[in-house]
Amino acid sequence: MHEMSLMSEIIQLVSEDATARGFKKVNKIEVIVGELSNVLPDALELAFMYFQKQQCSVIDEDTKLHIIREVAKARCQTCKCEFYPDYKIALCPECELPSSLLISGETFRVESYEGCDEYNEN
Repeated sequence: MHEMSLMSEIIQLVSEDATARGFKKVNKIEVIVGELSNVLPDALELAFMYFQKQQCSVIDEDTKLHIIREVAKARCQTCKCEFYPDYKIALCPECELPSSLLISGETFRVESYEGCDEYNEN
């Protein structure tokens, strides 16, 4: 499950940036995952839950993960038809030519995170 290493990288990047900005805790991380990005959102959430339990760096059990799922969309370069492909390489449903260009659906990135400069003491 490569989502474990992907989540490890996300947490490392967010932690480094949060620490540089003086945050002691990250409250929320937003990640965009495209349908054709080869990343499984459920596995990514499972990996996040694992790291939450480890309370590594500025991430703890209260930190939330919000996954924004990006729909795959393509445009045929021949007839300009826009459609929703199932694969990265797809035939246009109108002209049936393999001349489509992906517009969206391959994204995998940290969109944002929220943090604070003090710990919550309950």
